[in-house]
Amino acid sequence: MRKILTGLSRFLVTVAHSKHRLFVWRDASCCPDHALVVIARADDTTFGILHSRFHELWSLRLGTSLEDRPRYTPTTTFETFPFPTGLTPRDTAPDAGQVSPPCLANEIVSANIAAAARRLNELREAWLNPAEWVDWVITPEEEKAGFPQRPVAKPGHEADLKKRTLTNLYNARPAWLDLAHKALDQAVAAAYGWPDYTPDMPDDEILRRLLALNLERAKQV
Repeated sequence: MRKILTGLSRFLVTVAHSKHRLFVWRDASCCPDHALVVIARADDTTFGILHSRFHELWSLRLGTSLEDRPRYTPTTTFETFPFPTGLTPRDTAPDAGQVSPPCLANEIVSANIAAAARRLNELREAWLNPAEWVDWVITPEEEKAGFPQRPVAKPGHEADLKKRTLTNLYNARPAWLDLAHKALDQAVAAAYGWPDYTPDMPDDEILRRLLALNLERAKQV
């Protein structure tokens, strides 16, 4: 894992057991432990696809659980997930060879997903660490070692900041968060070529389409 993370400025992680299937960025200087599943990618497009409604449904259906917490099992949830055509991890890997010029349509849908993903992440980060509550600090020793700045609560906001967790945010799911996810889902649906997609599309229909794509890919192996 450490070898494949070499050269990345950041990487994606998700907690193995979690009520909400959340993906977050971690600085390359961090060393994840066994409780985290690591995706060795630094691009916003992959972040967006994994954080879409489509991957969440797939991971809930094909994953396992520990008591009441879904378990993200990479072999059944990540490795089997049918990414949009042209945007699979193999297609978008930094060292992927281009046999032919990249498809302009793929570039456009990828850019749209990336923009929606960045917006979602920016909104979440602003909620987690409000500027009026937080100072970003780093000691000379930390800077020399290559660590990123870390948020420290301003005096009087220590208790408030402790409540700002992603779990609490998704439990409340405010309107701005829901809208950001719907915008991301719409961008990912376009990558699948689903012009009829709406937030009202039944979960079973989404899973039916994903399974059909999975089986089609399996025939090509």
